[in-house]
Amino acid sequence: MLGLPKSTEFNRRIQKQKFYENLTVSSAMKRVFVEQIRVIWWRNKIAPATMNLAAGETVTEIEVFEVCLSTPQLDETVLRQIDKEIPYHILFLLEYEGKYQAWLAYKEAANSGTNAFKVGSYYHTDWMEEAALPLKLDGLNTDKVYENFVRQIAGEALTSGAGETLKESVERDTHRRELQKQIAALQVKVRRERQLNKQVQLNAELKQLRRRLDNL
Repeated sequence: MLGLPKSTEFNRRIQKQKFYENLTVSSAMKRVFVEQIRVIWWRNKIAPATMNLAAGETVTEIEVFEVCLSTPQLDETVLRQIDKEIPYHILFLLEYEGKYQAWLAYKEAANSGTNAFKVGSYYHTDWMEEAALPLKLDGLNTDKVYENFVRQIAGEALTSGAGETLKESVERDTHRRELQKQIAALQVKVRRERQLNKQVQLNAELKQLRRRLDNL
């Protein structure tokens, strides 16, 4: 897929039950696996062992999973469940009626001395033809290939400043989203407030939040 080298092809079907049958997951989570997912394919493995790439410091390999859907929407918690179970970075290609979305989480090793990962924010494209997905294998090692995949999918959301690491870009974007939520909630409060003095106070807070957002 994605025009990746033939040496990276894996094309193994994964039984979706593997992600929940031996785990303590809610019945709602199991229902999502059953009702929203038709089949999961492990399409590619991007690693020094499968192509001419140097090993990264934090990313050992990148798996490409094609998740064929029964509905045009998939609960993000399902991808998070899969990401938590597999100690590698995963590029998800969701397929529905011939169209694709690319999904990728910012994922880093947990500070626990195990193979556990912390799964952060997900970024994804719109639905489009596979050939139109904004994904290009770019980088000399697995760290850079992964970073470039995340930035390509995220687009303007992760436009970086000079010398900014991927982690710093993601943290800045996370902070921006939090500020946007706070601003939206405060705007609702302003509209509902009837006392003038409280309106003035809330508008002052709103102005301060907007200034912080503009400075990001």
